[in-house]
Amino acid sequence: MIAHRGASGHVRENTVEAFELAVELGADGIEFDVRRTADHHLVVHHDPGIDGYGLICDLRLEQLPDHVPTLAVALVACRGAWVNVEIKNMAIEPGHDPSDAMARSVLEVLDQVALELPPRPVLGGEAIVISSFDRLTLRQIRELAPAMTTALLVAEVDDDVIASCHRNGHRFVHPWLDVLDRAGVAAVAEAGLGCNVWTCNDVESMTQLIGWGVDGIITDYPDLARSVLDGASPDDSSDP
Repeated sequence: MIAHRGASGHVRENTVEAFELAVELGADGIEFDVRRTADHHLVVHHDPGIDGYGLICDLRLEQLPDHVPTLAVALVACRGAWVNVEIKNMAIEPGHDPSDAMARSVLEVLDQVALELPPRPVLGGEAIVISSFDRLTLRQIRELAPAMTTALLVAEVDDDVIASCHRNGHRFVHPWLDVLDRAGVAAVAEAGLGCNVWTCNDVESMTQLIGWGVDGIITDYPDLARSVLDGASPDDSSDP
């Protein structure tokens, strides 16, 4: 069970409060988003801009509101859970950087903070997963840190997604719940990949996904997902 931007169904998303509450509510893992400021600091926020402040890529760290944590602070707040760091670096958004500078910076912070924290729980043998919609960014991560676990974020699963994961060494596919079906989950499993689905917030869908055999459910409500996961089994859903 993976808390989406922390326990974002209860408190402000992508904040220290959301991450600490997710751990308290029993999250196995916590997913959050990373962007880069104008002075090249890594901060945790989903959208390119912040209402009333402007675009993150145009702002210095000191200009951001207090609720926006740095990557290092977020990692500390997630202690007790494994972490999925989603790198926001898409060509269609402001601040896109096609170089490997952002990927390199993320890895440097992860290395620094890992030395200061106790061991984390693991997913597939790893305590950190790096995901992104941007395939170039993920390729850069793999070139810089071949041992790092990576996940390709997608809307839907198709042959191209599976081939890209195999070609680039990604371990997980993260598809969108709204366009996922049992066949897509089966295709990911048959390819030897893990499947973590975003974003699922109702009991019926959670139960169905468990029945389909997904590896992870990304949700805004980790307490709800925990109760469903604790009471369900992989064959609870027979829906096609």
